[in-house]
Amino acid sequence: MDVYRHPRSMEPLMPGARGRALAELTCQILSACGGLAAQVHSPVVLQAIAAIVREMNCYYSNLIEGHRTLPRDIERAMRQDFSHDTIQRQNQHLGLAHVQVEELLSKRGPEEHPDIYSQEFIRSVHREFYTRLPDSMHWAHTAGGKAYRIEPGQLRDYMVVVGQHTPPDSAALPEFLHRFQEFYGNPEIVETQRLIAIAAAHHRLAWIHPFGDGNGRVIRLHSQALLLRHGIAGHSLWTLSRGLARQRQRYFALLAAADLGRRNDLDGRGNLSDAALGEFCVFFLETMLDQVRFMSGLLELPTLRARIERHFQFQDLHLRRYREELMKTTRVLVDEGEIVRTRVQEITGKGPTVTAEIIKLGLAEGYFTTPSPKGPLRVAFPPGIRESCFPNLYLESTPENSLI
Repeated sequence: MDVYRHPRSMEPLMPGARGRALAELTCQILSACGGLAAQVHSPVVLQAIAAIVREMNCYYSNLIEGHRTLPRDIERAMRQDFSHDTIQRQNQHLGLAHVQVEELLSKRGPEEHPDIYSQEFIRSVHREFYTRLPDSMHWAHTAGGKAYRIEPGQLRDYMVVVGQHTPPDSAALPEFLHRFQEFYGNPEIVETQRLIAIAAAHHRLAWIHPFGDGNGRVIRLHSQALLLRHGIAGHSLWTLSRGLARQRQRYFALLAAADLGRRNDLDGRGNLSDAALGEFCVFFLETMLDQVRFMSGLLELPTLRARIERHFQFQDLHLRRYREELMKTTRVLVDEGEIVRTRVQEITGKGPTVTAEIIKLGLAEGYFTTPSPKGPLRVAFPPGIRESCFPNLYLESTPENSLI
């Protein structure tokens, strides 16, 4: 079995195949992302939705790795309420670590990490993820069942086999990662090629397989960081992992196909298949476009307002008082993000005493939040209303994935 020891082994680093399709997809994605960001006018609303998307992202990232964690389990983990069941508790820790690292990445600017393609940044993502896991989860097993320890942020120093692929020799990892950074971090890659580069880098980092475990999660977090840095993530209003999980088998199949060598003399000039890399990049960009369009449909304000109204009319039947007033206030908050408390009196037409009761009830039910006892009211999407407002965020079944 050949062992890769020189960076030229992972050429080509950009696909020559499927150029027209990739160019068209790039234009469509950039246009769709611009439209998505324009749909949310309030920074408060944007932050609330981005928090929901982060939770959804970790749910699907867990699912891609074969771990089914229910949304309510993730919500419990965020309150530090962990299950007594070992497997469920571990899945909660994995989900919580993903949410926390993604939130950290969204807050860090170029001054902290000037080159996201660098070995240092990639190792920092792995380190941030694993340091958030209990020590008992810092272990993995070989195919033969032998346990080995995963050191946060440390490159593997042993050989591994991933399916039919044998990643590069561990001693050569710094050279491969240097070439990875040198090529994909090149500022001369124009914006019309940047999305294609992100897609290709997603595969090539998986191919390098720099860590003993956690590579898939780190690679998806790395791609998310790239999308954020280049302004393509729509302020974290959509997630790539949802699309990849919905087509989990195809995602893995195309990753594996792009691991293989040239098919024939017409398949590019590098060591690996140019056609397979092109196919993977088309899939990656198609998945991005699908997810941006999905979230655009959910965030269209007229339909979002209508979903809120239907929720209060048909779902929260336990609210025997002030249901109509809460619906009106929530609807305004979804538009504006934040309002002073006196606005509730204007919105509902009620007197000061009743208005105070409405506010108290809305805070208790989680429809809105406040930074202080007398502070403004801010939009919130408690678990009970999310499925009404954002249907199909979490899917119970897909045609490709028996794990869901």
